[in-house]
Amino acid sequence: MAVKIRLTRLGKVHAPSYRVVVADSRTRRDGPAIEQIGLYHPLEEPSFVEINSERAQYWLSVGAQPTDQVKALLKLTGDWQKFTGEGEAVNTVRGRAAKESFEAPAAKSVIVEKPTEAEKPADAGAEAPAETPAEGTDQAEA
Repeated sequence: MAVKIRLTRLGKVHAPSYRVVVADSRTRRDGPAIEQIGLYHPLEEPSFVEINSERAQYWLSVGAQPTDQVKALLKLTGDWQKFTGEGEAVNTVRGRAAKESFEAPAAKSVIVEKPTEAEKPADAGAEAPAETPAEGTDQAEA
């Protein structure tokens, strides 16, 4: 059985994300996989790449063939150099930036105090005269 390490696509139409899986080469792209060994999200800034190095090394050692895309990801994580013995096995994947802690804006204290009886102006106590019905209306006088 020919085994490949390849990507299976997830996500919406214009928002792809991928799983790095080990699968039989005869199965379809999003078909059944033997094992999932990583994740790849290309649209994040920087791109998110997470591969289980131990499992990738195991599958490469038993003869699984990575696709070109997965080989590029393995080179980024340093797993390909570790497998082939080429140069330094350095992980060159940039990590995600730490989320900034949320600080609520300073609450503005808006308190409207009503004037007390002593502070009210003298004219404020006089109320406007009650409305009288307009002339020509049929209201009975009581």
